[in-house]
Amino acid sequence: MPSQGLQQVQRLSLQQTLSPQMQQSLHILQIPAMELSALIRQELTTNPVLEETQDEGSSENSEENDAANEENDFEEEFKEMAQLDEEWRDYFSQNNAPIRRTQEEERQRQTFFESVARSETLQDHLLAQVQVADLPEIQRKLCETLVGNIDERGYLMATPEDLAGWSGGEPGSAEAALKIIQGFDPIGVGARDLRECLLLQLERLGHKEDSLAYRVVSRHMDELAARKHAEISEALNVSLDEVHRVAALIATLDPQPGSRFSSDDSRYITADMNVQKVGEDWVVIMNDDWLPTVRISNTYKDILGQSSQGQEVKSYVRERIRAARFLIKSIQQRQQTILKIACEIVRVQVDFFNHGSAYLKPLTMTEVAQKIGVHETTVSRAIANKYMQTPHGIYELKYFFTPGIRLADGSVISQEQVKVAISELVSNETSSHPLTDQEIMTVLKERKIPIARRTVAKYREELKILPSHLRKSK
Repeated sequence: MPSQGLQQVQRLSLQQTLSPQMQQSLHILQIPAMELSALIRQELTTNPVLEETQDEGSSENSEENDAANEENDFEEEFKEMAQLDEEWRDYFSQNNAPIRRTQEEERQRQTFFESVARSETLQDHLLAQVQVADLPEIQRKLCETLVGNIDERGYLMATPEDLAGWSGGEPGSAEAALKIIQGFDPIGVGARDLRECLLLQLERLGHKEDSLAYRVVSRHMDELAARKHAEISEALNVSLDEVHRVAALIATLDPQPGSRFSSDDSRYITADMNVQKVGEDWVVIMNDDWLPTVRISNTYKDILGQSSQGQEVKSYVRERIRAARFLIKSIQQRQQTILKIACEIVRVQVDFFNHGSAYLKPLTMTEVAQKIGVHETTVSRAIANKYMQTPHGIYELKYFFTPGIRLADGSVISQEQVKVAISELVSNETSSHPLTDQEIMTVLKERKIPIARRTVAKYREELKILPSHLRKSK
């Protein structure tokens, strides 16, 4: 117990020292391209020492000449800031505890965080709930990893193998973390398929396992989708009216609980990077044209060297310069982190760039994080709302992260490859005898792709392919 208390004190001390900078850095890392541009514009209006320049090298050159124009005592400020920057870099190599700000720090940063108009994403909403939950360190990390693998519909895009790997050899710990996520808002989030999503919602509405609604969803989803109420009535030995009432209740549930966090309006997407082929190699080129180039104004550096200026003025200028330099460092680190992730994606997914989606390979955030030397939650934050321009179109970076399915021969293929196989089977089927999910599963197993019928149904729904009885035509 004493050692645990000591760890808490040490962690609290780190939080109190770094929380404003850490919060700013994480915010800059996670926001999309156009929002970062707007944030920089806002900083240009609120921080007088910042100025925009068209000369890309001027910001760096001005930093090299700082010492010549500043007082000796300001060198100590630079040393402190350099140390802070090292701690900031260390933060990105591990996952610290959630940051808690004092009221004064919150007041100072309020303008910064409210400066960019941005609707809350599902990931933002879930991570906020993780941060306020009283969770042990390991369980909190697992929850953040799970949140990073929940798609915009609210479904968990992970295999049992993924959950086992994230548990770090502790059986059931990932499942326990998933139960925590599934207790968050919106109701039904974190489900692995439609059936589990509806059952989670029924449970929160007070319908236990012995209720008729729960039994219908858990045992007769296919019949319910086909509106075969009479068959359900007979199988469960209840009246047809009761089945009708339960079906009406189930129809009120939300099959995509995360969709309310998706913006319905058309949004202009700016690709953060462009992937082009140069000779035989694919090269990542960051799209920085939209990013205002800023530097610290020489006017304010000169103020520090004027003996006529009072200490209060100099202290204010020092604080503004320190904030400006940290902003510049944060933006640089953001771009470097995203570039490293993009380069690793291109390295692993080279077959995709050469041949298209059917050749997408399995890739996890953990693998990329280990390769570039950061924590996987950093990867999750960095790829959020980031887009890559490819020869095959613009793709969200999350698209390239897909769990793998192990084949009978020990090799691994991606979920995307399985979806392509399902799509091809359906496109070549006879309209009078469309393939059922069971038949698709059988064909895939014959091709040495072991996949459950429920997984086939899940992928079919994601491909927006109707069930076989609705695809049938005379």
